[in-house]
Amino acid sequence: MARWQCIQNCGACCHLDPADRPDLAEYLTPLQLEQYLSMVGIDGWCINFDQGTRTCQIYDDRPRFCRVEPEVFQEMFGIDPEQMNDFAIDCCREQIDDRYGQYSLEEIRFEQAIGSSCIL
Repeated sequence: MARWQCIQNCGACCHLDPADRPDLAEYLTPLQLEQYLSMVGIDGWCINFDQGTRTCQIYDDRPRFCRVEPEVFQEMFGIDPEQMNDFAIDCCREQIDDRYGQYSLEEIRFEQAIGSSCIL
């Protein structure tokens, strides 16, 4: 069974362009939405994401909506903790595919990291 984990040097989820996420208001509070939008750079990437190193410059202090944790996913998306793993994997796959492509190095690394039997 695949088990979700974040991979280093990816950052696909840090592309915050609201045009790619039209349902933001459905799972973010008005205050969170305001914070989210304030983090979107001109190029659609989070202003706290260093594209050169592909790292978050505020990782330890990142907002709640940037955290992949059972209680956050339950609060934001109504996902039961038992379903979080599969939901997080699907979210990452979608983000990685959108940013880097279906057969990208990032996708291959992600599938290897989670122990997926998915053949690319």
